Amino acid sequence: MTAKNPSPVETVSEFIEQFWNRNDLECVDRYLSDDYQELSYQSKEGLKQFAARILEAFPDKQYAVEEIFGQGDTVLVRMTVRGTHRGMFFGNAPTGRSMEVTLYRRYRAENGKIAEHRGWIDIATMMKQIKGE
Repeated sequence: MTAKNPSPVETVSEFIEQFWNRNDLECVDRYLSDDYQELSYQSKEGLKQFAARILEAFPDKQYAVEEIFGQGDTVLVRMTVRGTHRGMFFGNAPTGRSMEVTLYRRYRAENGKIAEHRGWIDIATMMKQIKGE
């Protein structure tokens, strides 16, 4: 009997939980294909480095999936990320302020693994919140 691959939505949901919420940065090989294309952070390693910077700056951060849609191999996700600014973030010293911003991600999954990712975040709102503007 052959094991069935999870749906693209299931794969993406599990990846978000493990990588972004449980901070398992080493899970990339389990969820990302060998020929994975990272369109926001250049590479698998770039994605991991960005995630580590976010974790350092916002150690209590959590990503809540607000909407997730799958069509064929494409998955679109709208999330809210919340956290407290406790570490350096793109040259900004910790302020202790909370942030809550919307981000969007587009994934393409094949054969039970994520093959491509691109993300967009409301960085303007995030920076205003952590600076107290």
